[in-house]
Amino acid sequence: MINVKEKHTNLIKAEAKRLGFLSCGISKAGFLEIEAPRLEQWLKHNSHGEMRYMENHFDKRLDPTKLVEGSKSVVSLLLNYFPSETQNAESYKLSKYAYGTDYHFVIKDKLKSLLRFIQEDIGDVHGRAFVDSAPVLDKAWAAKSGLGWIGKHSNLLTQQVGSFYFIAELIIDLELDYDSVTTDHCGTCTACIDACPTEAITEPYVVDGSKCISYFTIELKDNLPSEFKGQFNDWMFGCDVCQDVCPWNRFSKAHNEPLFNPHPELLSMSKKDWEEITKDTFNKVFKNSAVKRTKFEGLKRNIRFVKE
Repeated sequence: MINVKEKHTNLIKAEAKRLGFLSCGISKAGFLEIEAPRLEQWLKHNSHGEMRYMENHFDKRLDPTKLVEGSKSVVSLLLNYFPSETQNAESYKLSKYAYGTDYHFVIKDKLKSLLRFIQEDIGDVHGRAFVDSAPVLDKAWAAKSGLGWIGKHSNLLTQQVGSFYFIAELIIDLELDYDSVTTDHCGTCTACIDACPTEAITEPYVVDGSKCISYFTIELKDNLPSEFKGQFNDWMFGCDVCQDVCPWNRFSKAHNEPLFNPHPELLSMSKKDWEEITKDTFNKVFKNSAVKRTKFEGLKRNIRFVKE
């Protein structure tokens, strides 16, 4: 006979699927013992560059029970963003995750719907939704929930669909059935390490964020460092190189979320179009887009740096 925890778990996973999530895994909320020393070392080596927010809330980052009072379960969810079409090959490039509407908006709405469903169908359940917006180690929780393993490029990987997806979670005060951790399938492959244009993957499973093209083009507000001139390979916002070369991404399938579809002009724009982009065009092409994070002047700065 099915027990209550199993029933609740099945209900949540079925609703997550109905809402369009790629997959859903659940783990027991608690202290991340393995990640604690890794995070400490990463911060000590200044691998976060100017992302000073990574130093904040160290305890909460490692233990969701300190972040959400009374929490018992972390419900991790994946949402596919792999596009059916990509940019003109001769153009300046932006990361595929930024083609459409900012994922924060899209996923937050889905998470709110899932939490509402849990409260209506299961009962008095409290919790919070997180989309890359609080001190939560998304990839660690997704791996702990059996959704994949953390690859040598430090992204979550699955054998079935690769790595082109967003990770989000609900942290709730409901006990559920917990999933098992999966095994690592990177093997001897070093494709991501060999291909990284700025050698940001300093060793397997360790990325120096302060050398990553995504960090430079999105997070860094100052001038881009001249020693990396000529190494950006035409990336003007983010970088997908380590994911593009990963053999597991041969299995990526196009998403079916209309909000992630790009503005029609985006895919056809040439280098000349990008170099001459106006603020009006920027606002039109990137309305509600994650690219707004770097702002118009930031994108122009990146294009100038890549062009020179």
